[in-house]
Amino acid sequence: MPIASINPATGETFKTFQPLTETEIDGKLQRAAETFRSYRRTSFAERATMMARAAEILENEKQELAKLMALEMGKPVNGGVGEAEKCAWVCRYYAETAEQHLSEQVIETNASRSYIRFDSLGPVLAVMPWNFPLWQVFRFAAPALMAGNVGLLKHASNVPQCALAIEDIIRRAGFPEGVFQTLLVGADAVARILEDRRVAAATLTGSEKAGRSVAAIAGKQIKKTVLELGGSDPFIVMPSANLDEAVTTAVKARTINNGQSCIAAKRFIVADEIYEEFERSFVAQMQALRVGDPTDKATEIGPLAMEQILKDVDDQVQRSLAAGAILLTGGKRLDRPGHFYEPTVLANVPREAPVSCEEVFGPVAMLFRVSSIDEAIELANTTTFGLGAAAWTTDDAEQVRFVAELEAGSVFINGMVASDPRLPFGGIKNSGYGRELSEFGIREFVNIKTVWIK
Repeated sequence: MPIASINPATGETFKTFQPLTETEIDGKLQRAAETFRSYRRTSFAERATMMARAAEILENEKQELAKLMALEMGKPVNGGVGEAEKCAWVCRYYAETAEQHLSEQVIETNASRSYIRFDSLGPVLAVMPWNFPLWQVFRFAAPALMAGNVGLLKHASNVPQCALAIEDIIRRAGFPEGVFQTLLVGADAVARILEDRRVAAATLTGSEKAGRSVAAIAGKQIKKTVLELGGSDPFIVMPSANLDEAVTTAVKARTINNGQSCIAAKRFIVADEIYEEFERSFVAQMQALRVGDPTDKATEIGPLAMEQILKDVDDQVQRSLAAGAILLTGGKRLDRPGHFYEPTVLANVPREAPVSCEEVFGPVAMLFRVSSIDEAIELANTTTFGLGAAAWTTDDAEQVRFVAELEAGSVFINGMVASDPRLPFGGIKNSGYGRELSEFGIREFVNIKTVWIK
């Protein structure tokens, strides 16, 4: 697809960019390699000062950044402000904790001295998606740069101005030229960049298809990768749950970022005895959501980011209805300019229906009725994905079972799945491998070096 800013609320193209030439790409890779040789020797204190300044810029300019996200990918401005604030949080978190996470660890052996140290790797390529155009990047960049690596960003082609804004923020924070560079290139350039000997590793957040491609290329080059891919997160509600809170949270969990989130709850698995009440309240709240211009602070649901995503979501819904699902509300594109889709709820969804076994990237929820905790866990785990899972119950024994038996990288009890800089984030199965955030995330792109001295 072309590298262009297209307003999803109107379909208007308001800025286009020429992709980098081969010569320009080579120049940026050489700058990254040369910068790394000096930047790796900077102290944690120096890096922390610059990272804290990046946090200040993000907070000071959050309104402008939110508007840019609204214009490029349709995120409601309130969500955009929150995203910029979260980016500031992750910058401050690693500015304050990186030295602790990467400090030498003394190990007692028969040597005079033996210890583990964590050394930076080099330039890391980040292939990032459009749905959280700032957060996905900063949750990689903050730990990578604090560890002494340098970053190369290949962002989604529909958010080029967000990509350039991130590079500008990091530059204005005081990081040396070449520590973080945005590469305005198409997907067809990723293989050539990743195969280059100057690139040490890669991280990707995106689709299964993209993840398989990057992992295959990196595998041939024997380069480290971290993948955060799709999800079809279950949201289980048991009879002991606070139903009002569960429903309100369920609606937010399904529609956050216009439903375009890997960790958005997508499959709502509800116990028989409370199912009818849950369905009535959930459908009513979905119908009450305000759909409209993402730059309007009253808007709760904006447009989907691209025309193709809109078509894909509608196709999944229509095929699922043909397979036997029941439509409770929504189910069609809104008759207005832009890429707007009605908040939609499907019930009695067959397990083989597209929405049941594929990731749905839009405001479409699936309701399932179960008769026991065994059935709830079995249904929750009947997916190729394993990113996040939420379960609502005040029963201690049920909580223990959900935590132990749900197949996911994160399990939240009586709350909405969300990422937090202090906690590791990532998935299993087709949702990827490796972890971002916390001490585990900053150690993904370092050489864990054993030192033994006699």
